[in-house]
Amino acid sequence: MKILVTGGAGFVGSHVTKLLLKQGHIVTVVDNLSTGKKELIDKRATFIQADLLDQPSIEKILPGHDGVIHMASFIEVSESIRNPAEFAQNNILGGVKLLEAMKKTQVKKIIFSSSACVYGTPKKLPITEDDPQGVQENPYGITKVTTEQFCSLYHHLFNFDVAILRYFNPYGPGELHDPETHAIPNFVKAVLSKQPVPLFWKGEQVRDFIYIDDLAAAHIMPLSLSGLNIYNVGTETGMKVIDVVKEIFNLIGYAVPIDDKGERQGDVPKLVASSQKIKRELGWEAKVDLKEGLKKTIEFFKTLYPKP
Repeated sequence: MKILVTGGAGFVGSHVTKLLLKQGHIVTVVDNLSTGKKELIDKRATFIQADLLDQPSIEKILPGHDGVIHMASFIEVSESIRNPAEFAQNNILGGVKLLEAMKKTQVKKIIFSSSACVYGTPKKLPITEDDPQGVQENPYGITKVTTEQFCSLYHHLFNFDVAILRYFNPYGPGELHDPETHAIPNFVKAVLSKQPVPLFWKGEQVRDFIYIDDLAAAHIMPLSLSGLNIYNVGTETGMKVIDVVKEIFNLIGYAVPIDDKGERQGDVPKLVASSQKIKRELGWEAKVDLKEGLKKTIEFFKTLYPKP
């Protein structure tokens, strides 16, 4: 298949691109490079620097493609609270313009990279796909809920084939956000440089951390599906953030002080997935456990942040 990957210069998008190419697909990456890095894009892919808000440009790119994997979005929760209008414009309006461009060019298959945040503060754990979308804690979550609804609408109105992936906390080699706001890369970099580890809520939050290779595989499996399909993508194992920090200390071989950042607006206490549906329907399951994934992540960052 010929697949267009939006946000393919980002952490998840670059891994999805590599796996698509490995499996023999033809890939076009579209990224405006506002946060993505061109050097992350596999050289075998065709790269076009473009913005989803520029709908005429996207309409020129789309013809000939069999489907779209849509991952282009702003992702930083705290930034969404500071700049909600920018997040709405980039994530929601950009998504709608992409869908309109797809409709006009008759490319009617989309896999949308959503988030577990659409559930808000969950009423029970593990979270299943039929749990209600809760009250959102931040504008980022609202952008994901809204874009999901637009994707569903285009399925119902225009017969789009839609797969929505609500994934939990990805991590792994190649995560180079600037600034970095995700927990695991910040923890690893702090320990390797022997600086205090920044920690919110004393690390008592519970999260479902999923290794990047497992997450990339989940994006490709739905390409054969028709209709409207919604899947959680997680390991089904919750881990306190402070316990992740302790495991990193153990794997690296020494500890550093904790920088207590206090509370952070927009966080929810616990997020753990049920991934039974995607296992049952697509045969997907997480294969890399946290310890193995942390080892691989640490080895990657050692090449960038060697011990002083």
